[in-house]
Amino acid sequence: MKYRKLGNTGIEVSEVGFGAWGIGGTRNGAIAYGKTDDKISIQALKKAIDLGINFFDTSPLYGLGNSEILIGKVMTSFRDKVIIATKVGYVNYDGDQKFSINYIKNSLEKSLQRLQTTYIDLFQLHDPPVNIIQNEKIKLLLQSFLNEGKVRALGISVRSPQDGFSVAKNKIFSSIQVNYNLTDLRAKKIGLFELCAKNNIGIIIRTPLAFGFLTGKYRYVKNFDIGDHRSKWSKEQINKWSNAVSNFKRKAKMKNDVQTDAQLALRFCLSEPAVSTIIPGMLTQKHVEENSLSSEMGPLSEMILNQFFEAYGENNKYFIGANQKD
Repeated sequence: MKYRKLGNTGIEVSEVGFGAWGIGGTRNGAIAYGKTDDKISIQALKKAIDLGINFFDTSPLYGLGNSEILIGKVMTSFRDKVIIATKVGYVNYDGDQKFSINYIKNSLEKSLQRLQTTYIDLFQLHDPPVNIIQNEKIKLLLQSFLNEGKVRALGISVRSPQDGFSVAKNKIFSSIQVNYNLTDLRAKKIGLFELCAKNNIGIIIRTPLAFGFLTGKYRYVKNFDIGDHRSKWSKEQINKWSNAVSNFKRKAKMKNDVQTDAQLALRFCLSEPAVSTIIPGMLTQKHVEENSLSSEMGPLSEMILNQFFEAYGENNKYFIGANQKD
């Protein structure tokens, strides 16, 4: 596993991080990627540590707290070796949000309890509106968390790549979490990566596998579990994303390649020097083993990247969907 700096924080994170939405499961009406087994989730977390993954990204929303609880159970024995990132903002799966001073305070305290820790390495506002990013009272509150030692660094998980420009103007935030993958190049095309590199802001790539579709494993899946957020998507969108990798590989004339579709998609994201880490969702030890190897394989060649960028331009209509957030 290779490591990169997380912006100006002084923190080094594994190139492949652990996206922990899925392990939260669907209990108590939560929505994720279907039902999970906590024992299997814990095994996946432990395997991640064994393979050098040190960055774990979660939220109180994921499993309505269960994701944080599972990470807390595992990480107590490895606390000084791992980087835990969590968020605040969403109160339910209908998209309702709260960013009041009291809510942020209470959310942080509850996250600390569930994670069984005295500090959060990276505390992120979860898809806030731009006016919240610019709110001075909220920034003062977040600064107080830094001063008290409850938080080591601050970041924003942005609703859209365009919102990242508002984050970059606020020096209090050290990282931006944003969508980026083979089917969604918006963050790169609008110049967000370039701006973050210039301002020494870390970039955390979410949805690097486009909600699993870039693994090539859902090409023939017709129905998703009711607790899987993908069950609400149109068949047209699912079909477009399910065939995305094969379309790109055809364009690049890639044949008999030893890497999996997932590894190809992850290497594509890691080929961007401005990126600090990527956070594919992982549910099992096999997911962890497969995804972690993408770091060892290194970046894609410039020729392949250019062919992918060209293919994206030709087929953009096939990719970007309405559901481009975590």
